Amino acid sequence: MITVRPFEVGETDAVVALWHAAGLTRPWNDPHRDIERKLAVQPELFLVAVDDDDLVGTVMAGYDGHRGWLYYLATAPERRGEGIARRLVVEAEERLLAMGCPKAQLMVRPDNAGARGLYNALGYEPFETWATGKRLIPDA
Repeated sequence: MITVRPFEVGETDAVVALWHAAGLTRPWNDPHRDIERKLAVQPELFLVAVDDDDLVGTVMAGYDGHRGWLYYLATAPERRGEGIARRLVVEAEERLLAMGCPKAQLMVRPDNAGARGLYNALGYEPFETWATGKRLIPDA
């Protein structure tokens, strides 16, 4: 039976391993630091999906008072197609809505067709923007 609940610190290694297996990590982002940073800001919006003792999915959400954002949505590769990602997104959306969040957004890498298909099925609409960023604290 899959349960969606807030992340617990003892799950850090399992979460990082899942992110690696799901292909979400990048050399310029230290996933351990990303977890530490999330635990300092709205830790209740860092959710995991567990099946008994097995961690099978994650999502990080955040709300800045204007928009909600989703990050690090991951499902264990061998568990894809079971609706785990859908459950995580729905739970994150419900928590954002309870905070008064009017809109949730996310970024998907152009080559990630599977994620684009999932978000399409969940009612997310693509829009034209120029995504840009600036690293303020280097991880590497």
